[in-house]
Amino acid sequence: MIVGAVSILMFGGYVQNIVYGMQTGYVRDGGHLQLQNRDYLLYGSGDPTAYGIANYRHVIDVIKQDPVLAAMLTVVSPTLEFGGIAGNFSAGVSRTVMANGTVVEDQNAMQQWDDYGFPPDAAPLPLTDTSAESAVIGTGVARVLKLCKPLHVTDCPPPTVTASVEGAALPQDVARLTASEGVDNGAQAAATTIELLAATTGGAPNVTRLRVVKAEAQGVKAYDDVYVALHLSQAQSLLYGRAKPEVTGIDIQLHHTDQIPQARARLQRLLSTNLNAQPLAVYDFRELNPYYGQTIGLFAAIFGFIAILIGAIVLFTVGNTMNAAVVERTVEIGTLRAIGLRRAGIRRLFVSEALALGVIGAASGVILALALAALINASGLTWTPPGRTDPIHLHIRVWGETAMLSGTAIGLMAIAVLSAWWPARRAARLQVVEALRHV
Repeated sequence: MIVGAVSILMFGGYVQNIVYGMQTGYVRDGGHLQLQNRDYLLYGSGDPTAYGIANYRHVIDVIKQDPVLAAMLTVVSPTLEFGGIAGNFSAGVSRTVMANGTVVEDQNAMQQWDDYGFPPDAAPLPLTDTSAESAVIGTGVARVLKLCKPLHVTDCPPPTVTASVEGAALPQDVARLTASEGVDNGAQAAATTIELLAATTGGAPNVTRLRVVKAEAQGVKAYDDVYVALHLSQAQSLLYGRAKPEVTGIDIQLHHTDQIPQARARLQRLLSTNLNAQPLAVYDFRELNPYYGQTIGLFAAIFGFIAILIGAIVLFTVGNTMNAAVVERTVEIGTLRAIGLRRAGIRRLFVSEALALGVIGAASGVILALALAALINASGLTWTPPGRTDPIHLHIRVWGETAMLSGTAIGLMAIAVLSAWWPARRAARLQVVEALRHV
């Protein structure tokens, strides 16, 4: 029973830490809730400007000034996501990317959210205090665009196949677009600049030159290979030009995750009243990141299987122990019955013994699991989760998980009592005379 309790709690603590870590990452990056055009989630990736939020500043003001939401909010921030082509034409290379225009000050504030004891990075985001033409790219983008050396990317081995075009000049049509934006496109462009090409609201191509301030690993390789972050104002200038700018989403971060149902209900009410001029919808971070729910479901299934397996082992082990106890105490059972103890009393004796074993085993297992978890957490071990490229700290979250601790302890005690029921019933049904002469 002690081994069973420790096994369940250690794996459960490991799963809880993964869940909390994923949730913290999603909430810091995109908030708990996000407002979008109703069709953006399904169709916006193909044409984000067609499903933007017009007059988004008014929407943000209504949310911030709402008396119900105001006490729950930490950050409300607009974002603009779009696809484009990033090119380093001085090296003759380009690739498709996913760009994200953000308000850097808001993003820095969102990174401070910490409901589960994951210390935020003390350093501000790389775009902090940079010019409007600045950008941050993933290390995968830097690798493809041949910017590893100027951006000091270490994990960047040279390709085995050399591209057929080296040092190609900036295409004339792209150069004209760059010039129309008032950006210097001379031959002496800085080594860390890239051109970002995207489609405007009218479908025409537009380009802007960006100064890359840093190449930053994003953890997940698929995201790292397409990541470009830039200032919201620059992203809006690229997509909307002189037209009135819009955004594709409004991120809403709350003080606590358990406030999501209340905040979402209030937002839906506002969307049907004060903000009904636009077809907006509200989504939480779980809907916007299906991988989160899939991961939780996978670990829940594994945890359930392990719990059932350990429960079955405990059931048969304790049951076998109680059967042996009945055989060894047959004469004592006969004596108790002979002096007047009823059958119900015999059953209570063995069930109480099993309950005592369950209490001792569960309590000892909980204490040992807490000690082992503390030892592992202090060891500094790391591991690399699936889908990530960088290692993270191995942490077993047992302390403070009251529901898991009490559920495991009560479950094991219930299994111990259940496993003793049949042996106790058999002991109570023994004939007094047969029990007294048992050898």
